[in-house]
Amino acid sequence: MVFPDYSRLFPLLILPLILALLLPTQGLAETSERPLYGSLADILEDEEARNRLIQELRQLSAEEGEQRAAEQDGSPSGQGDEEFSLARQVANTTQSFAERMVSEFSAGVSALSGFISSEAETDWGGLLYSLANLTLIIVATVALFLVFRRLARPGFAAASRWALESRAATPTIRKTAAALVSIIIDLAVLLVAWVGGYLLALFVVGETGGMQPTESLFLNAFLLVETFKLFIRVLFASKDDGLRLLPMRAEDAEYWNAWLAKMVGFIGYGILLIVPVVNYNIAPAMGRVVTLLIMALAFLYALVVVSQNRTTVSGKLRAKAEKSDLVFLRVIWLMLARSWHLLTLAYVAALAIVTLVRPDDALPIMLQATLQTLLAVGVGVFVSVVLSQLISRGFKVPEETRQRFPTLENRLNGFIPMALKIMRAVILIVVIAVVLDAWGAFDLISWLGSEAGISTIGSAITIALILAAATGLWIGLASWIEERLNPETGIGEPSAREKTLLTIFRNAVAVTLTVMTLMIVLSEVGVNIGPLIAGAGVLGLAIGFGAQKLVQDIITGIFIQLENAINAGDVITAGGITGTAEKLTIRSLGIRDLSGTYHLIPFSSVDSVSNYMREFAYHVGEYGVAYREDTDEVIVRLREAFDELMANDDHRSSVLGELEVHGVTALADSSVNIRVRIKTLPGMQWAIGREYNRLVKRHLDAAGIEIPFPHLTLYFGQDKDGSAPAAPIVVRQSDQKRLSSEEDESISEEREPQSDDEPAPEEDHSQDDRAKANPKNRGDYDDADD
Repeated sequence: MVFPDYSRLFPLLILPLILALLLPTQGLAETSERPLYGSLADILEDEEARNRLIQELRQLSAEEGEQRAAEQDGSPSGQGDEEFSLARQVANTTQSFAERMVSEFSAGVSALSGFISSEAETDWGGLLYSLANLTLIIVATVALFLVFRRLARPGFAAASRWALESRAATPTIRKTAAALVSIIIDLAVLLVAWVGGYLLALFVVGETGGMQPTESLFLNAFLLVETFKLFIRVLFASKDDGLRLLPMRAEDAEYWNAWLAKMVGFIGYGILLIVPVVNYNIAPAMGRVVTLLIMALAFLYALVVVSQNRTTVSGKLRAKAEKSDLVFLRVIWLMLARSWHLLTLAYVAALAIVTLVRPDDALPIMLQATLQTLLAVGVGVFVSVVLSQLISRGFKVPEETRQRFPTLENRLNGFIPMALKIMRAVILIVVIAVVLDAWGAFDLISWLGSEAGISTIGSAITIALILAAATGLWIGLASWIEERLNPETGIGEPSAREKTLLTIFRNAVAVTLTVMTLMIVLSEVGVNIGPLIAGAGVLGLAIGFGAQKLVQDIITGIFIQLENAINAGDVITAGGITGTAEKLTIRSLGIRDLSGTYHLIPFSSVDSVSNYMREFAYHVGEYGVAYREDTDEVIVRLREAFDELMANDDHRSSVLGELEVHGVTALADSSVNIRVRIKTLPGMQWAIGREYNRLVKRHLDAAGIEIPFPHLTLYFGQDKDGSAPAAPIVVRQSDQKRLSSEEDESISEEREPQSDDEPAPEEDHSQDDRAKANPKNRGDYDDADD
């Protein structure tokens, strides 16, 4: 609060006092008959009187110096007040306050004693008449207030029901609107009762058209005190759950509402009504004593109530801290849980001290500070809750946009928690600044107008815009990349190379955008980023020398991606490992082989890359047949197998050309090799090869074409005459019986009569013929005959 400067009026105020002290008795008598300022003019016109006045003023100045020297007797060094330490200043202030309280109490007791023992006649009849009129005004005003509040009760109930409707989308906004309606109704009732009290005082009670000062004091006190109680009722609303702004049960709300109402009523009516009446009828000193008693009783009452509820309130505040998602708010709640009782008692003690030290304007100052604090906290909580409810719903994008950008909605909603925390932190800082300004600890208006305040606010706005722009740019780029990778956007399925490059581009943009945003924000805060950039350059050079492998990985990876050597999903051979490329970064390659093992290969270890997934592929088949087989017939059978392969629709779509027969490629040790090649889609060569191998085996078997396979020949040695020795064969008894039974069964089957239509079985000489046709096999058979 800013008070007017009365320093220029001080000389005019003390000059009559100086004249009264300096002028002799005769002069004082003369000045009492003439205007004081005229006497002063006469003195200034008379040279002798003027000189005498100057001498008296100098004498007073000398006496004042001697008095100050006497006051400094406790300081042998002659230390002045401004040179005292903080402890000495506190001690002097405490001593002055205590002496003042004792002096005022003594003066009050003396005034009361003088009033009681005064010989002047007291108009008890007039006093009783005024007291009776005041009682009538009090009763009538309070009765009007209670009656109209009773009549307005349905309005409060309706507002509460409206706020509690379950279909309400924004309960906090509805509750706040209902609370505002209840404030308007309650304030209207208060004004009606106040105006009614004034009308009764002017036209009904006492003389018509006039009213006693005590009646006016009560009505003004009634308006102020009940207005303060009105805001307390709005906060707690013990009878209407829908209007209660504080999250607590009805029983707790009723308890605290009653306690605060009693405290406000006791202090308000005592200071605004009782003390002025005592000052007017008895003495101001007695009024200060009454003020001291009122504030002392209020402090004791607050001490008792706070002590009784200390543990309960602390537990609820700790529970509130556990539910808080912001670390700063959690710390604030925990601090309040430990010290709320001390803060409450300190507030009541400060109110008492200010009231005693500055009785004229103590109550307005405390009332303004308290209302500003409550308003700041209430508005901050309301804005925070409303933002939480509005933002917690999340962003909803249209269905068409969701189809084009499937993860856009989740990406936008992913920024909500952080944005909400930042908004709550800003709201908390603003509330703290307003509260400190309310109690005089911080001049918010002056700071906002200062250079530091303007610079801080400008930097904060700039940083907010930078963060918003960086977030928007990231969302736009990520959405564009998502659209390019989405096959349902109309552009079509992106290629594997496009997927890989866009993924790497997204990571690079994220890193670059983060670093640039951080640098700009640090520059706005006031940090000199020049040394940071230089240090980053030196650090990069050091990393370049110390981590050459890392640099090689990155450079090789960049060129591999630019040359489109590898894409995600390709089957490749790199670093001696063959498998599917699952992940590519700027530094490494992830390959999963046929057995499912995942290999992470740095690009510095990749000397060459074999990619099996470029444009087309070939299945190369080399089939060996026996030397006795006709190669032309084998080629015919191979073409028949290919024709059957092409008859399958699933496989025909994967084949890009006709069968290429390269002919006989080798006369191997035990086979004649014929090579063919089938052109397929990339990645389908293995499936086509497996199916073609199956068909080749079936066609060659059907044609009786032998596919050679390894044989084992037993050699028992040779005598000098070239004859082979007898093989030492041992036949066990069990094996001999089994062989005898099998021979009997075969003989009985041969002796069964055959039908006339069934031809006689012919002996199979194919094996002997094949043995004779193949000289190598013939030798085997000759050895067996021997």
